[in-house]
Amino acid sequence: MNKSSPNFRIGNGYDIHRLVKGRDLIIGGVKLNHPDNLGLDGHSDADVLCHSIMDALLGALSLGDIGKYFPPTDEKWKNADSLFLLSEVIDLIRNKKWEINNIDSVIVAERPKIKPYVEIMKKNISDILHIDTDYIGIKATTNEKLGPEGREEGISCHSVVLLEKNEIF
Repeated sequence: MNKSSPNFRIGNGYDIHRLVKGRDLIIGGVKLNHPDNLGLDGHSDADVLCHSIMDALLGALSLGDIGKYFPPTDEKWKNADSLFLLSEVIDLIRNKKWEINNIDSVIVAERPKIKPYVEIMKKNISDILHIDTDYIGIKATTNEKLGPEGREEGISCHSVVLLEKNEIF
């Protein structure tokens, strides 16, 4: 059955990385200070916010996940800046004639407190995606000491994006 092409697509993204010593804690392109000097472990900079947004963008158009485009087995992406990776993903999305309507993300971490950094995270992502910060929602919550985030073993992020067909192309 053929269906007319939709004007909107929704994508959901999720990412989690383990907290370890000897790594910077980068979220939304911001270097945060963890009280125990912990950072996120990963092949790239392990920015859970950017990674979950990228997976949501790719998922909205059924394009796979970030591992397909930036595999952890490829040394080219070792310690890569996730804001740069996000810029590559948005180029792919726009080449397919789609634009971001809005993004909503939730970072799950016991510590450090995320709220003081939210506006700069939004600005960083806004600059990369070339959309107004008003279209980017970033919230943070704890896991009430439950699960890996609650035990401070890791930090995760959930993101949802709404894409809109760009009829100008």
